[in-house]
Amino acid sequence: MSSYGGNSSQIQSVPLVSFLFLFLWMLSSSSSLVVSVVNNNGCNKPAVLFVFGDSNSDTGGLVSGLGFPVNLPNGRTFFHRSTGRLSDGRLVIDLLCQSLNTRFLTPYLDSMSGSTFTNGANFAVVGSSTLPKYVPFSLNIQVMQFQHFKARSLELATTGAKNAINDAGFRDALYLIDIGQNDLADSFTKGLSYVQVTKRIPTVIIEIENAVKSLYNEGGRKFWIHNTGPFGCLPKLIVLSQKKDLDSFGCLSSYNSAAKLFNEALYHSSQKLRTELKDATIVYVDIYAIKNDLITNATKYGFSNPLSVCCGYGGPPYNFDVRVTCGQPGYQVCDEGSKHVSWDGIHYTEAANTWIASKILSTAYSTPRIPFGFFCRN
Repeated sequence: MSSYGGNSSQIQSVPLVSFLFLFLWMLSSSSSLVVSVVNNNGCNKPAVLFVFGDSNSDTGGLVSGLGFPVNLPNGRTFFHRSTGRLSDGRLVIDLLCQSLNTRFLTPYLDSMSGSTFTNGANFAVVGSSTLPKYVPFSLNIQVMQFQHFKARSLELATTGAKNAINDAGFRDALYLIDIGQNDLADSFTKGLSYVQVTKRIPTVIIEIENAVKSLYNEGGRKFWIHNTGPFGCLPKLIVLSQKKDLDSFGCLSSYNSAAKLFNEALYHSSQKLRTELKDATIVYVDIYAIKNDLITNATKYGFSNPLSVCCGYGGPPYNFDVRVTCGQPGYQVCDEGSKHVSWDGIHYTEAANTWIASKILSTAYSTPRIPFGFFCRN
């Protein structure tokens, strides 16, 4: 081991005292406080969630679907084994599930888990994007997988299967969408110019709108949409970028500018969908603002250099080498992951994810400001 340097007016926001308790939980790394705090705000029935996205939310889909190995030290902090998550521990979606006192979501593709999927399913897979349409596992493929899952679940429910999700369960479930980063980042890494990348944004937004409408037509009424983070601050992308247009924090300006344009379009899209889907609740969450605050004020929140990778190779300033990535022969891993924001150059540490989840649960970054557990109320 090496060490180195809806109707928002009818739903109340999480009280300040609850957020303070939540923040204390974050510092102590205990999940029990967040569970009790959020449940006290009104989660009155079992939560059912369906997640669509990429590696930021993949709880093992890449491993179970393609057999791709994700080795230790991934998973070392919380699970003490590799679970297919690209982090040292829990992802944001895991922490959000814990806030509702529900089990971690099982990947839809995991037929070996023995799960009955009573609390939903995770369709997110590493590397996913909204485009192109028919490359696994793009967003429309994930939606098609959901449609198959729903049809099979309803079929089982009609036979009297106790653990199958019924029609009411699908109607009351939360549909979380967290995708789009790969569409932008991969375009840059393939050599597209800033203008070429940003011209693709409307097409990506249309795909997300189509996904929401398809899920709505399947009975979904409660949606939680994350925008994309400042991917210009991801160490891997900084290292691989040919044009180092760095800002004062060491992040790629053009990449983050594209992220902001995407987020602005997604915000307006969410507003439009609220007017079109009259009885739907659509919450837009500003993940960019949360992560940008963490990265630009890392030391203030108890983290070290946010652009330095915990698990990688190469030493300062990034400790990233695309030839020796985390879990591959020759990698090095930091002793204190809790001090790092970046786990492997793309994904975050559990400590950073915990901080991010606490901000999401505060409702301060949500439009409208609705608590995460709104969908599991009677």
